[in-house]
Amino acid sequence: MNTGETLHWWQTRWFVALCTLMALVPLLWPDVPPLVDLPGHMGRYRVQFEYDQAPWLREWYDFQWSLMGNLGVDLLVIPLHKLFGLELAVKLIIITIPAMTVAGLLMIAREVHGRIPATALFALPLAYSFPFHFGFVNFAMSMALALIAFGWWLRLARLGRLKLRAVLFVPISATIWVCHTYGWGMLGLLAFSAELVRQHDLAEGQGFARRWLYPWFWTGMHCLVLAPPALLMVLWRSGGHVTGQTGNWFNWRAKTLWVVQVFRDRWQLFDLASLGVLFLLMFKAVRDPNIQYSRNLTLSALFLLAVYILLPRIVFGSAYADMRLVPFMLAIAIIGIRPKPGMSMRGAALVAAIGMAFFTARIGATAYSFFLYDKAYDRELKALDHLPRGARLITFVGETCYNEWRMTRVQHLPGLALERKLAYANDQWSMAGGQLLTVRYAAAGRFAHDPSELVTDVQCPREWWRPIPWALTRFPRDAFDYVWLVRPPAYDPRFLQGLVPVWRDGTSGLFRVDHRVPAPVIRPGELPVPRSERDIMLGDGRAPGRPVTIPKQVD
Repeated sequence: MNTGETLHWWQTRWFVALCTLMALVPLLWPDVPPLVDLPGHMGRYRVQFEYDQAPWLREWYDFQWSLMGNLGVDLLVIPLHKLFGLELAVKLIIITIPAMTVAGLLMIAREVHGRIPATALFALPLAYSFPFHFGFVNFAMSMALALIAFGWWLRLARLGRLKLRAVLFVPISATIWVCHTYGWGMLGLLAFSAELVRQHDLAEGQGFARRWLYPWFWTGMHCLVLAPPALLMVLWRSGGHVTGQTGNWFNWRAKTLWVVQVFRDRWQLFDLASLGVLFLLMFKAVRDPNIQYSRNLTLSALFLLAVYILLPRIVFGSAYADMRLVPFMLAIAIIGIRPKPGMSMRGAALVAAIGMAFFTARIGATAYSFFLYDKAYDRELKALDHLPRGARLITFVGETCYNEWRMTRVQHLPGLALERKLAYANDQWSMAGGQLLTVRYAAAGRFAHDPSELVTDVQCPREWWRPIPWALTRFPRDAFDYVWLVRPPAYDPRFLQGLVPVWRDGTSGLFRVDHRVPAPVIRPGELPVPRSERDIMLGDGRAPGRPVTIPKQVD
């Protein structure tokens, strides 16, 4: 704990404030945070506000409020959109997530070590990790809140305010669960491991049973205040309307890829080198006699590692379930590293300077990457200037069978057509009980919801995406009035028969459906022959292969 010695620059409050503000920088410029799934969520937010005013929305979608563990941004956007408008409200909410993540990590580090160790700065770039880039916004917000809540859990225990902690954490745990179940689960794991260490220390010098068995009992008793949301979970998942499978256990190839891709953004070499810095630090903490791991956070990291290993890739229809834990598992392990008492302050200051440079470099690169993504969004979204309000729009977004490191992040731009123009968006997720909106536009058939918006040049093995010739010739033309192509793969212009150009920019374009002209027919041999699955999984040497996927249904 604080010994009264002079604080060093990386241990001061102003430094914590500076790091928290730095975490805002990448999201300051873009109008719409360029996170893969976020535009799709924004479409859902617009539906929840306009559902009763726009009758055609009731024809396309079913929107019903219900209590579930996936409502973080959905609820926060309600008061804020009245003050700032929907898009700015969403931006203000999203921009707080990395800031809260950074603040939470530094708070935990201070509570565990007494002061922020210089090594903790290396964990801060994980606020912008691949799960956040993917747009799991309710999840990311709940995890950020869980980190801050865990910091308070540790602080109240240090101050001996256990009764106050018990009272406060009943509503705190319920709030985090409503935001997203994962945050509640992680808070439970972190709190349990920390309390177990505390109970073990309280039993120091006592007999075997009191030191090694009793702590488990008393830890469970103290953590009961976090258990009430489990009843909400049972009520939510036991409803007859709830769907979603759980499966793909112990997919070691996928689990390895998620660790490698924890910083995945735009520049593969830079992102991999950044991961290498973290592993070098963790390895050095094992070998270097001047630094060590905290028992408290080491146990927490091991608990998270065990969950990561045991968790399937798909939980209740939500893919990438295990992938989301990786950055937090690494962050907890890194902030658990601290210098031993004998380490010189000069050495600590050097480590802090390197850590700050690492954080600054990652933030700067992410800010520039987001600036480039924002320019790409602006270019594609010009199509919406030519789209009438309430249009029956079908969108096809180009995708490849390869797992390119840099994702285009335009996969859910159809959601912005719904958000800005109240047009139909075939990118919405549709799984009862998984979120508030489900799709019921029967006329759209197999093109009603995600992933019908994704098109490729060939049929990708074990994917639900369709080759673009198949999509352009098979979508039900009577159900739609406009077609929006967003960076589609190459195709024969003959397949645009019956589609009248309204706007074009490069390969992207907006077309009006001429219902008097029949759709073209695919002749024998015109549908591209799929590449071999082996070539696609290896990426033809261009990029690491994509693991088997299914449509992600739940944030």
